[in-house]
Amino acid sequence: MHLTFLVGSVHGNATALAQTLQLSAADLGTTIDLLPMDGLDIAVFDRPGAFVICTSTTGTGDVPDNAQALYHALDAQARYLGHVRYGVIALGDSSYGDSFCGGGKRFDERLQDLGARRVGDICFLDASSTMEPDDEALAWLTHWVTQVPADL
Repeated sequence: MHLTFLVGSVHGNATALAQTLQLSAADLGTTIDLLPMDGLDIAVFDRPGAFVICTSTTGTGDVPDNAQALYHALDAQARYLGHVRYGVIALGDSSYGDSFCGGGKRFDERLQDLGARRVGDICFLDASSTMEPDDEALAWLTHWVTQVPADL
């Protein structure tokens, strides 16, 4: 299976996490391409395989600066994405209340609006309580890949 991780990061935490997961890809029988969201648009979803949105949250539940172009392209270039299967790894801090993991939640909502289908649950990583985010994300990914349709 081929996965594309679309990475939105403020201070590099989401990028470091995605790189750690990429190193584990062979053990999962998959390959992972990492694409920082900088400058991407909706055409990225024309790539083969499944996608993982791996993003942190900034401000009051916003997507990171480097993810803004892709997020806004989902509105400006909106089209049906029924062929897209994706997962979400959302990084945040629950001490921020309602905006917790807002970056990931926003991408999830917008992709579903366009017909894309999320596979499994969102992986929420809480900086206030998660001691081993790499381990939690790897456990989520290990389970998640078993849920992705084999024909992707």
